[in-house]
Parts: sequence; C-alpha cells; structure tokens
Amino acid sequence: MDAFDYPVDSRTLLRKKIGLKKELLANSGGFPEKRIAVLGGSTTDEIVDQLELFLLHYGIKPVFYQSAYAQYRQDAVFGSEKLDGFRPDIIFIHTNWRNIPEFPAPASTREEADALLENTFGHFAAMWDALFEKFRCPIIQNNFDRPAWRLLGNGDIADHRGKTNFISRLNQKLYEYADGRPDFFVNDIDYLAACYGLEAWSNPRYWHLYKYSLCVDAIPHLAKSVADIVKSIYGKNKKALVCDLDNTLWGGVVGEDGAEGIRIGPEEPVGEIYSEFQKYIKELRAIGVLLAVNSKNEQENALAGLNRPDGALKPDDFVSIRANWENKDRNMRAISEELGLGTDSFVFIDDDPAERELVRRSDPGIAVPEMTRVEDYLRTIDRSGFFEVTSLSDDDLARTGMYRANAQRVRLRESVENYEDFLKSLKMKATIRGFEPAYTQRIAQLTNRSNQFNLTTLRCTESDIAAMQASDSYLCLYGRLEDKFGDNGVVSVVAGQIENGELHIRLWVMSCRVLKRRMEDAMLDVLVSDAKKRGVRRIVGYYYPTRKNGSVRDFYERMGFSLRSADGAGNTAWELEISAYEPKDPCIEIYR
Repeated sequence: MDAFDYPVDSRTLLRKKIGLKKELLANSGGFPEKRIAVLGGSTTDEIVDQLELFLLHYGIKPVFYQSAYAQYRQDAVFGSEKLDGFRPDIIFIHTNWRNIPEFPAPASTREEADALLENTFGHFAAMWDALFEKFRCPIIQNNFDRPAWRLLGNGDIADHRGKTNFISRLNQKLYEYADGRPDFFVNDIDYLAACYGLEAWSNPRYWHLYKYSLCVDAIPHLAKSVADIVKSIYGKNKKALVCDLDNTLWGGVVGEDGAEGIRIGPEEPVGEIYSEFQKYIKELRAIGVLLAVNSKNEQENALAGLNRPDGALKPDDFVSIRANWENKDRNMRAISEELGLGTDSFVFIDDDPAERELVRRSDPGIAVPEMTRVEDYLRTIDRSGFFEVTSLSDDDLARTGMYRANAQRVRLRESVENYEDFLKSLKMKATIRGFEPAYTQRIAQLTNRSNQFNLTTLRCTESDIAAMQASDSYLCLYGRLEDKFGDNGVVSVVAGQIENGELHIRLWVMSCRVLKRRMEDAMLDVLVSDAKKRGVRRIVGYYYPTRKNGSVRDFYERMGFSLRSADGAGNTAWELEISAYEPKDPCIEIYR
C-alpha cells in the first residue's frame, strides 16, 4: 500500500523521505509550482519536509519560505524583506495552544475573561489582516488544539476560567472570521489531535526537547491535512466516486441472495453499518461528488438492490450505472468517456482486492483505497481527503443533475445524424456578462478545476477574480449555458488585460461538460465586441502546454488567430486583428 494513502504510513514517510522526494521529483515535470510561506509558532522543519512530499504526491511542486523560530507574527505584522521578496501563493500559519499569549487566571471574572478573549482574537486577526493586505493570497491557519491536562477537571470546558473553555471560545471566533473570508481556511488540528490521541499528539517531550508542538510521528498526518487544503484550492480534488455493489454498498451478493436477502438496514448490526456508509455517500453526492456504479452484476439485479426501500442510495443518485460482466478497468474507461472526465478524477471502491488491483494497475491516476473491513469503509473514504471542501458553490450542489442532463445530450447526439442539427435541437441559451460578485466563487473554482480547456494554466483565488473585476485595465467575461435539458451553470471564463491597444488574454477556461457545443465561439464573439467598444485593435492569446490541455493546442488557429511567436517548450502567442474579425454566430441565443 502507498505510504501516502489512509492510514498514512508515518514511519515510511519519515524514514525514507529523501528517497521518496527524489522519486516524486523525477515525475514532477509539468507540475504547477506554488510558493508556500510557512509561518511557525514552533519548529517547522519536519513539517515542511512532509508537506513537500504530500504536495508532490498530489501533483503540486512547492517552493517554501520558513519564518525563523517563533517569528511568525513579527513576519506578518512588521514585515520581512525576505518574505516580501518571496511573494507567496499561499501562507500556512502553524500555531497551537502554546502560542496563545495569555489565559484567564483562576481569579478572573467573566468580564475579565471576555476582555482577554477579545484581545487574544485581535492579536491573531491583526496578523491575518496584515497578511491579506500585503499579499492577497489564501491563508491556512491552524485552529487551536488543547493541552492534555485540565486544571479544573471536567469543569475546565464549562468554566470561563478553564483553558479548554477559553480555547473553545477562541476557536469559535476564528471560525466566524473564516466564514466571512473565502480565502481563509482552517486546518483543524483540534480534530487531528483527537483522532490521533491527545496524549500522544501533545507529548511534552517533543516541545521541551525540540520545540515541536506535536509528536514527530504525527507530523505526516498534519502535513497531509494541510496538503489536502492546498490541493483542493488548486482544483486537485477527485470528482467522482465509483462504487462496486455486492459487499461494498450492501452485505451479500444480490444475484444469489435476491434483493430481499442482502444485508442492509437496522435489523442487524452489519446491515446498519452498510446503511450508515450509504448515507455518507449520499451526503457526498449532496456536496457535488458524482456517483457511479461499476459492478459485475446483471443490470436488473443491481437496480433491484438499489431500490431496496431501506437503502439510502437509489438509482437516480448515480450518473452512470455499469452493471455487467465486463472487466472493471474497461467499465472505468467507459464511465470516464460517458461523463467526459479524465480517469484521474475518479475514486474506485470495491471490497475485492483482485478487482482493486486490476483497476489500480490499469490506470495509476484512479485512486483505489484499501477497503478491508466494512466498519472501516466510511472512515477510509472520509479521511483520505479525496473530496476536501474549500468552497461550495450552487453549481457544486447541482452537479449530479447537470451530468445526468449531459448524459441525455449524449444520447440525443447519438440519435441525430447531422451534428449541426443536434446543436440546433438543444435550443441553447447563453448568458455572457462581465464578472459579477454572485459568481466570484464559481469563477475561481472553474479556473482551478479546468484542465483540458485551460489555455494559460492560470489558477485564481476569489481575491484574484475580485481584483480583475475591479481593475479598469481588465476585460472579464463569464458564460453560463442552458438548453432544453437543463442549466449547465457557469461553464466558461475569459479575462484579458488591455495594454497599448491590445487585449492580452491572461485566462481562458471552459468546463469539459460543454466541449464541442460552440460555447467558445459565443464567448469570442462577445469578447471581440466588448474589446472593440474599449478601443482595442488587436487580441493576443497565449497557449502554455500541460499534460492535459493538448486538445486545445491549435485552438487559436481554429478561431482565426495568426501565430505571433513560439518557443521550444511549446508555448505560443497568437493575434487577432479586430477589424478583420467575422462573427462566428453559433446556434446559441446570447443574453447580455
């Protein structure tokens, strides 16, 4: 089993980190490079080493800045020439309960404890505000774990003078701050410490000897948690969970036991475990994770099992159901083609180790966690961090419906001989407008999640999008597409910077859901029209190759641009004279 998979193999990661790093770096060509500033209230050397491993494992090449020991606040509030020159993409503040300046005294009144709480929160909030003002990048901040002792015993959590009470209230203020800042993320070390075991996590030996705020063996768990947040910010999450059925979503074999004989529901302990797992998976669907079935079964039997009245998951919860006798690696490829998603977007779960190994060997990009005991299924999926949430948009909540509607479009396309007739039959309508605050979150998501149609590889935070929107030098457009099958949501984004009569395209992405629907034609028509109104004479487009965007290598040429320059790495620049442009007029009704 891979050392990075749940449960994390701390021993291997700590002892073999040099060899693992060499191996990961050897395969890091094309990884996006991100500058990460680690501001620590304790020793952070090993944390940075482990964080680097996990980020490389997730396909991100990090470059680090570390504050001097316990100088995190000085760097943030008073500035550091070295940090300023580093220009971080992300800041991680590694503090814990030992960095809280002061706690209520046993003689403190409620009013004194409240005042101290406000001052303490202000101590940290001033630091976050200063960093946002200077760097305008996402910040990841640990919440506060708790000491492994309680001066007031059980009363420590309820009494205003208790440390655990004070920490709990301080954490709540931190969460309220995070709720108002879409680029501020909490790394929940309070939860990590509880899962690991507080006694072991906060072993004082590591603090007093090495100034580590947690035991060394727990550091890989901390690093993975931070890396999960970073990879989610940059669109590296998995998008779909593909499930086996027999002994995975229910106990028993539906083809042999019949739908009435499979084990699910409250009548017996094992059935209750499967029910809880199904409920968890259904909740994943509710936050935008796509669900699919890949099972060696007759379709009729699979549907009968899914229609059990006491099961949480029903056939309509899945965007694709492949219940047949094909090899499961072939079914995975078929599901990938049906949904228009790369196989590296998938997590495959199956109780059979042979089936897991077949899929794992056929495509290393598919995540295949070890599913051994049914009582561990839920914990394995949850703690693997496949679907870490750093933002949750309306489009996320509606994703299953969007992909189901897309499957209807695929079936219609297969039934129509002429492709133009197919496009006309969709009765498409596009809303194309300048960036609007209501869509800032979705626009930022799209820049981080789009890989196939991503011309410049630029990844943006919500702050970046807001800055473009507010800048007079930028021309920004989003495109929302709907048709007779439903609303696809915001599916395309273009942003260009105007310089000396030229519009330089810094960002152009489009969701794979609408590829070959001529949405790019509609976007270019509106872009040219708006650019002309702003006195732009020429549009300059850029293409920077990655391992996934090869399909748009000749995009600008197809759109009527002329090659302006090219280099040996495959980077190209293209130009379009606005005066010579002829509108594409795709069969899409456009609303401004």
